[in-house]
Amino acid sequence: MASEPHRDDTLATEGIPSRTEHFAGELHHVTGARLAAEEFLDDLARHCLPAAPEHWDDILLVVTELAANAVQYAPGPFVLRMRRTFDGVHVTLSDTSRTPPEPRPFRPSSGGGGIGWHLIHTLSDQVSVVVNEHGKDVHVFLPW
Repeated sequence: MASEPHRDDTLATEGIPSRTEHFAGELHHVTGARLAAEEFLDDLARHCLPAAPEHWDDILLVVTELAANAVQYAPGPFVLRMRRTFDGVHVTLSDTSRTPPEPRPFRPSSGGGGIGWHLIHTLSDQVSVVVNEHGKDVHVFLPW
């Protein structure tokens, strides 16, 4: 179940929204994460429009891929954090697996899969993974 959105006070004086959502990690929470990201982008667009229209869709795709990977590979809850940076959007997805993601070959003949991590890297300015005692945080910086 998603929690109430949390606004970060550090940039609130400039009217720049942030959002934190907690999910139990069930399959339908992938959609919940995407909807939370869409609400964040709606709020953000009220303050500043994206430099290019595709940035909106790219962020939604990255959030969807991160959430899907968390549900598939890291059983248990995950947390989605989104905040505006001065030149884009910082997305963090925290999950319960201590195993860093790694690229897999894309094999359409065996049902697909393996393209999400490649997409995340292609669409993002920067990607980093920080493993901690509770799992990992995947940090993604995207243009806005």
